[in-house]
Amino acid sequence: MSAPGPAEAGRPARGARKVAEPHAVGSARRGAAAPLAAYMLHRYDWSETSLIVELFTRERGRVVVAAKGAKRPYSQLRPVLLPFQRIVVLLGRTPADEAAEVHVLRSAEWAGGLPMPPGAALFAGFYLNELLLKLLARLDPHPALFDAYADALAALAAADEAGRQVVLRAFELTLLRELGVLPELDQVTQTVSPVRAAAGYTLHPESGVVPGTPGEPALTGAALVAIEAALTHGSGAALRQAVEPATAALRGALRNLLHYHLGSALRTRQVMVDVQKLLDPAPRPNNVSTPK
Repeated sequence: MSAPGPAEAGRPARGARKVAEPHAVGSARRGAAAPLAAYMLHRYDWSETSLIVELFTRERGRVVVAAKGAKRPYSQLRPVLLPFQRIVVLLGRTPADEAAEVHVLRSAEWAGGLPMPPGAALFAGFYLNELLLKLLARLDPHPALFDAYADALAALAAADEAGRQVVLRAFELTLLRELGVLPELDQVTQTVSPVRAAAGYTLHPESGVVPGTPGEPALTGAALVAIEAALTHGSGAALRQAVEPATAALRGALRNLLHYHLGSALRTRQVMVDVQKLLDPAPRPNNVSTPK
């Protein structure tokens, strides 16, 4: 019998088990699934039985997944994929194409949480979700922001209207700081000089902390120093305490800052405004007297 040729020598015998190359084995191990702490930010239909879901995970940031069969009546995913509920998810193996953005959702389990927030708190929660969807890049983890989001949801559920405004301003500050677009608040940005406790300042999208303009709501230097200290500390409760006295002045300043980086208005904010108009009684014309 003649010796096998070069092509035959390199070919495995029929029925022999194929051995993966070392590189392939390493890639498979890197793609192995690990549990991720997550919240669902948004979902939309993919097919008659499946969903595309935007998740905010602690370990991997914002991740898009395909939840196959999630719309079926007896799917284990259906009662779990709800907003504002903490879940633990397992994703399929990382796609071979690193640029691929949609992963397969293998499983999701409820990890405890609060009841669905009612009324205005529900709108506030969706506002936080829209901020995260529009400002966070995919697959860019922010563990501290994830923890701040979970803390904000709990605070919203227990707050009244004034308290909700404090929670929203505190989260906006945390988000902007995590994104690297919030300047150091205890100093004038252009001169790097410390703010004066009794002086008034405002936040400018491009110039940072600047002296306030007469006639406009201003943040005192003392308030800015307290907020900066709370941001550095990392406690949500401490930040809300520092924000509370300056809530009104922060609202306009942070709205301008967010609009600058978003480039457009938020849908949830407009919905809240429209709902408030429906709930508030219509103003009476000046020539119509109030019935006695």
